[in-house]
Amino acid sequence: MTKAASRSEALVAPLAAKNGVAPSRVWLPKGHWTTMGAFLSERFKYVADADLCMRLARGDIVDTAGVAVRADSPYQAEQWLWYFRQVENEIPVPFDMPILYADDCIIAVDKPHFLASTPGGKYLQHTALTRVRQHFNDATITPLHRLDRETAGVLLFCRQPALRGVYQSLFQSQSIDKTYEAIAKSNHSLTFPLVYKSRIVAPKGQFLMIEQDGEPNSETHIQVLRRWHDAQHGDVSCYLLQPITGRKHQLRVHLNALGTPILHDSYYPAGQPPLAPDDFRHPLQLLARSIGFTDPVTQTYRTFQSQQQLKLVMA
Repeated sequence: MTKAASRSEALVAPLAAKNGVAPSRVWLPKGHWTTMGAFLSERFKYVADADLCMRLARGDIVDTAGVAVRADSPYQAEQWLWYFRQVENEIPVPFDMPILYADDCIIAVDKPHFLASTPGGKYLQHTALTRVRQHFNDATITPLHRLDRETAGVLLFCRQPALRGVYQSLFQSQSIDKTYEAIAKSNHSLTFPLVYKSRIVAPKGQFLMIEQDGEPNSETHIQVLRRWHDAQHGDVSCYLLQPITGRKHQLRVHLNALGTPILHDSYYPAGQPPLAPDDFRHPLQLLARSIGFTDPVTQTYRTFQSQQQLKLVMA
């Protein structure tokens, strides 16, 4: 474990959250830099030097004591700097996110398609975490799991930081009952219900997951809920998916491997042109329908159900 990692658990941010967004931090390693400005310019190459200099001049970047650092401040290694991320021209997501349930421990929301679960990359204000923190005016709320930006449905958050690990252990021990629905082309050569297992891996430096030979590390139970003929897509089916494991993109990879890629999936199969970030016309036909588990605090079984419906018109 690095020195940065070993210290992170006890960190208290010197900056208060703004509009539901917590401050970010960067570790200062030992190195050749003589000034804070020189390090930050090299560390954040994607930030224009003029913008970085302006933020330093305004005192937007502070040390652990909350003291602003300047471009010419002497470089001091082995400490944290704190700042707020900025996303230029962030595209609003024009869909509501209803609160399904909330108590003193957990919150369940019905995340819409196209809304990222947590801040990252080009998404900051328009994320499920930021929205729920703003709604409850509580920057200590943390996510218990994630859904892909393209996937809609039930998403859980924890209201007490001390309980986050207790609830997350349910996901890690596969003690969560999850059901999804997906619309994809019908495959009449397959017999349902079926169980699909494979080894899913993430190639180094790549975003998409692939399947490889070897011991399976992913498992999904699949059945057909209904079939119909769609004027645009032909024979399609609504599949009920029960993932036993939780690999990245697991459901998308598994249905694609069965020859039934989820409709409007821009990643699988690979090689498709990327969608414009402001194109909300064709949501991925994947919905996290329900989550159920025995609550480790109350010892009662809880179930949360999405109220959304996938968008294809059914005959």
